[in-house]
Amino acid sequence: MRQDTYDSPYLCRVLGKQHDRRRFDCGVPILNDYLARIAGQDVRRKAAAVFVLSPADDERCVAGYYTLCSTSVELTGLPQSLAKRLPRYPDVPGILIGRLARDIAFPGVGSLLLADALLRCIRIADEVAATLVVVDAKDDSARGFYAMHGFLDLPKIANRMFLPISTAERLVQETEP
Repeated sequence: MRQDTYDSPYLCRVLGKQHDRRRFDCGVPILNDYLARIAGQDVRRKAAAVFVLSPADDERCVAGYYTLCSTSVELTGLPQSLAKRLPRYPDVPGILIGRLARDIAFPGVGSLLLADALLRCIRIADEVAATLVVVDAKDDSARGFYAMHGFLDLPKIANRMFLPISTAERLVQETEP
C-alpha cells in the first residue's frame, strides 16, 4: 500500500515511535488498548509484526492497523476439497492476521488494511512457505467483512476463517492497476 504504487492518500508502515497510538479509537476497547499498550512489546518480542495505516499527509495519525504472525492449521481441520490438494503433512503453514482495526473517523479503510495485509502475506509466502491466510473473526460483523472478501470458515475452529494464499494471489492480480 505504497502511495507511489497505488496513488493512495494513505501509507502503510511498520509501527514506529512516530505513530500516535493513544488517540486511536476503533470503538472496541480491547483493540484500542492493544495498540496503545501492548503492540510495541509484541514487536520487540517478535510475537507479532504490527503495521499502521496513516494518511499520507499526517503520518502520526493512525487510521488503522493490523498484525501478522505465523500460524498453522491441522490438515484435518480444513475442508476436504482443499485438504486433498495439499501435501499430507499434519499441519498446514499459514499467516495469521491476528488483529485488524480501523479508527471510527476513517470509514472504509478496513478493505485497504486487508488488501495491504494480503499483499504482505503473498510476499512472505514467497520466502517462507505459507498455504493459508488465517483470521479470527471477533463477531458477526467481522465474519461478514472477511466473508465478503472471500474468507471461508474453518469447520473445526469457531470464529476462525481462512483464505488460500493462491486465492489471495488471484484477488491481488485482479485488482492491480
